[in-house]
Amino acid sequence: MSNQVRKYCTIALTVAFFVFQMYLALVKQLTVMLQTPLHMCFALALVFLYNPIDKGYQKNLKKKAEKNGTTVTDEQLNKFAWARWIDLIFFAAIIFVAIYTVNNVDRLRNFDKVTSQVLNIDYVAMVCIIVLLLVAVRRTLGNVLFFFIIAFIVYSWTAQFFPRGSVFYTKGKSFPKMLKTFCAGMTMGENGVYGTPLTTSCTSLFYFIVFGAFFSECGGGQLLIDVGLKFSNKSSGGPAKAAVISSGLMGMVSGSAVANVATTGVMTIPMMKKIGYEPEEAGAIEAVASTGGQIMPPIMGVGAFIMAEMLGTNYLNIAADAIIPAFAYYFGVFVLVSALAKKRASRSSQSESAAIEVKNPLLPRLYLLLPVVVLIVSIMNGFSLMRSGMYGIFVCLACNVVSFFLGGGLKNAWHSIVNGIEGGNFAGLKQLWQSMLAGAKSAAEIAIPTAACGIIIDVMTEQTSLATNLSGIIAGLGMSNLFVALLIAMIGCMLLGMALPTVAAYLVGVTLFVPTLRSLGIEPLVANMFVFYYGIMAQITPPVCVASYTAAGIAGADAMKTGLRGMLFALVGFLVPFVFVYNPAILLQGSVIEIVLAAAQLLVGTYFLALSVSGYFKRELSWWIRLVFFVVALGFIDPNWITTLAALAVGVGLAAWITASTKKAA
Repeated sequence: MSNQVRKYCTIALTVAFFVFQMYLALVKQLTVMLQTPLHMCFALALVFLYNPIDKGYQKNLKKKAEKNGTTVTDEQLNKFAWARWIDLIFFAAIIFVAIYTVNNVDRLRNFDKVTSQVLNIDYVAMVCIIVLLLVAVRRTLGNVLFFFIIAFIVYSWTAQFFPRGSVFYTKGKSFPKMLKTFCAGMTMGENGVYGTPLTTSCTSLFYFIVFGAFFSECGGGQLLIDVGLKFSNKSSGGPAKAAVISSGLMGMVSGSAVANVATTGVMTIPMMKKIGYEPEEAGAIEAVASTGGQIMPPIMGVGAFIMAEMLGTNYLNIAADAIIPAFAYYFGVFVLVSALAKKRASRSSQSESAAIEVKNPLLPRLYLLLPVVVLIVSIMNGFSLMRSGMYGIFVCLACNVVSFFLGGGLKNAWHSIVNGIEGGNFAGLKQLWQSMLAGAKSAAEIAIPTAACGIIIDVMTEQTSLATNLSGIIAGLGMSNLFVALLIAMIGCMLLGMALPTVAAYLVGVTLFVPTLRSLGIEPLVANMFVFYYGIMAQITPPVCVASYTAAGIAGADAMKTGLRGMLFALVGFLVPFVFVYNPAILLQGSVIEIVLAAAQLLVGTYFLALSVSGYFKRELSWWIRLVFFVVALGFIDPNWITTLAALAVGVGLAAWITASTKKAA
């Protein structure tokens, strides 16, 4: 398939994908066993178009040439172009799956695992779907998740051969029965591939991803960045605080750590370096601030939408419950960067002179926030997530029309309509088209891992007893010590988060650890949020920390050092989940008084933790004072008032002594 043919096919499929999703949102939804498989087929087709079979070879060739300072010829790039014909086999398989779904939708919708018969064509469709997902995962996310899924598929067939009594053992079945169970569970019902994760991708995630793309392109993203810059430029450590505020505001909409780093980091990281921050320090601050976007309401990470579906609750409830922990996270980071700025200033006689200029005034652009307001109000009024997302997209386009007239688009109307207004907020047809392509591509790349994780979830819960066995072991430990059970769950989620994308880590973590935490008396929301947090925190935990690596690339810093520094700066994010397990009022689970007191405890503990990490309060702190502040912060995890008051007394007393001794020395 030539590049030109692929380009036209991509355009046609993107338009068809949008029409299909708009039909579901604005006209009527189809049965789950029709709309979800078709959503997956569109996503698969786009992934194969954007990632042809020889793309990896071309990428490696360009890297080697760049490293050696040589150029790559077209002949070298097209050396394996003939292999693209293999992709036609995959496209044929996608078409087959779509036709199979449409022709068998009634049978699939009413399929019963026990009484219904599995036909030969069902086995063929299952093989096609699993192979397509595996290849798509490998091309978009690399080898880790690819081999992870293969390992679980192999395990589902070999679990009966493990030693009896081991965590991996599952009672065996005959081969025909095992084959039927595997096929019926994976691709013939609303479990497996077509389970809650992929259904959520179809009914929610697509619209919010596209909304984020249009909102950013139509000037909303730049407005949020400028707000952060405007309110932090004049303060000590302004660029660092700008990174925190801007990334937090952008994270409310994008929910992507890497996207936040790439958007705000290109401005804030160079400015931080200019006023004296080390490259690793600047990159770490940006990575930590951007990662918090995935826990920042109203639009959090992808996993939050899936969490709402799995808990059977309104997404707005999830977003509301996450407000206090998210505020504590950014409060801790803000205190940290402020203390680091003062610490650096105390070592140098030079004054800070770097400030990022905000070219356009903020007030005339506030109407660009209307799409977010409409989105939130729509959800609050009970509209579905897909319809709320569509309303948000339409308001983005309406605000773009307003920007056309306010930006003087009538002076050169046709040129402005097509190309946009340079230096203004109006996005022309070219920019909107690119946003549409980017949104559809991102939605497709999210749909693939969510569908693929359905395979892992079904293996652990339906095909084998792995989830039950593992939960029993952790629950046994937790009966004697809840902290140990939480620690095991935290380490497990962190390891998953290092190996898998955030959404995949959350989904696998929910299957493995949430039942255990539930059995220990932890509320469903608290257990899910615990797993969700650590899947996200793994994104800034070495050795695999994508956000930190992206920031390190912009800062010209060592990636591993940036990751380690980022993990230290985000320490509050690692402790908050323990806080809301011991004190669920942090997640609004309690009376007003309980919530207020819990929030106050969390913020005070966060403040002392930030002082411990930064090593500065009025003056540079010795190691033993930092250690005491750290222990004081830990004292606020347990809601026991004796522990809290003791920690508060020690913390305030130590802070007062430092203040008095510093004044005396001065």
